[in-house]
Amino acid sequence: MATLGRSSPRKNLATSNHLRHVEFMSALLFGAGKISHLNTVILGEVVWVPGSFEIPVVAERLGKLQKYQAILCIGAVIRGDTSHYDAVANSAASGVLSAGLNSGVPCIFGVLTCDDMDQALNRAGGKSGNKGAEAALSAIEMASLFEHHLKQ
Repeated sequence: MATLGRSSPRKNLATSNHLRHVEFMSALLFGAGKISHLNTVILGEVVWVPGSFEIPVVAERLGKLQKYQAILCIGAVIRGDTSHYDAVANSAASGVLSAGLNSGVPCIFGVLTCDDMDQALNRAGGKSGNKGAEAALSAIEMASLFEHHLKQ
């Protein structure tokens, strides 16, 4: 998980990542870092969690710290032979949404939901672009929206 922090005039982004599938998780994180750098945003704390299912609870806790302007949740769920994929993908998506609503800090869903490893690699900097970079851009845009238009 990455966060956009409040301590700097520039936005500070926190990311939550999971430990599995290191071969493309690092590519997603690199893409997020590149976009953050290009937008003069501080890619702050990186928090590793065991899997995509665990991302939402960590995202909510990071958001409630009020140290970050956005939480970027990146990970992957790859379809297997059972319905476990559907449960994890749906729980991760709804959990990240709930984390943002409950914490008041934008939590961006950057979890890949893929049929196979090739599809995941393509979405992590391959033929389909880098979804980590796309999620980082969404986090930057949401942090800006909250800062300039939705202050309480």
